[in-house]
Amino acid sequence: MCLKQQDLNIKDTMVSNKKRRWHCLPGQEPTDLDKQVMYWENKGKLVPTRDLIKTPEQIEGIRRSGVVNTGVLDEVAKHIHAGMTTLEIDKICYDYCTSHGAIPACLNYEGFPKSVCTSINEVVCHGIPKKEDVLKEGDIINVDFTTILDGYYADASRMFIIGKTSPEKEQLVRVAKECLEIGAEAAKPYGFVGDIGHAISKHAEKHHYGVVRDLCGHGVGLKFHEEPEVAHFGHRGQGMLLVPGMVFTIEPMINMGTWKVFIDADDEYGWEVITGDELPSAQWEHTFLMTEHGVEILTR
Repeated sequence: MCLKQQDLNIKDTMVSNKKRRWHCLPGQEPTDLDKQVMYWENKGKLVPTRDLIKTPEQIEGIRRSGVVNTGVLDEVAKHIHAGMTTLEIDKICYDYCTSHGAIPACLNYEGFPKSVCTSINEVVCHGIPKKEDVLKEGDIINVDFTTILDGYYADASRMFIIGKTSPEKEQLVRVAKECLEIGAEAAKPYGFVGDIGHAISKHAEKHHYGVVRDLCGHGVGLKFHEEPEVAHFGHRGQGMLLVPGMVFTIEPMINMGTWKVFIDADDEYGWEVITGDELPSAQWEHTFLMTEHGVEILTR
């Protein structure tokens, strides 16, 4: 589940008279990692706090949660078809998740009433499953699920094409997946979040698509939404420093037309986000671990 941009209330750059974000462990000499982070903080860059660097035990917990999360989406892939309702998708997700000892993170999160987000065609994200939403031949749908297993969170989404669709929708789904892959490739240790967004927006705009700016990826693992905010547009060298041990989502929302979006006025819960011109949108998402060599997918 994506995050509203700036919900975490963090800034792109540091100010010299502000409290330092990074602290070495008491009684220990600075490690190479400490030195790298402090170098960039001293240059005025936004750096993570130490609690964003997951321990090996925490990483394994998130990885196990990711296995269940992947299983949920695999189960949807087995059963999704024209004629089924998104409420049926919700039941598939809930049943699989809970039968594996996990909890659907979306259920009752800030008033969200279901276990999964099901976003069809022009619905960008946070679509609410309902019995009235029946999948039709040619629809494209994003299924976005987050798992909590033993207190650890993993978050991913996939696009599904229902039967045969138009070449335009097929291309949108393909390019959205490429944007995720290109964004992940741009994420390097001691690079910056802005490197990810720059790479994504460059690829999407080459196809004359809009990249949603009001919603973003986010840190994840010990909470549903953590720092950093991972915008899918921007400039190289901006945003938070990416440090080995950080866990975050990349989840670009790529619109066939304008990047602008609005909240569906007919949604009583105030969650469903629609493209500004009501043209289709597509999104893929994974939870990633930053390592010394690049990112590792924890929700494959």
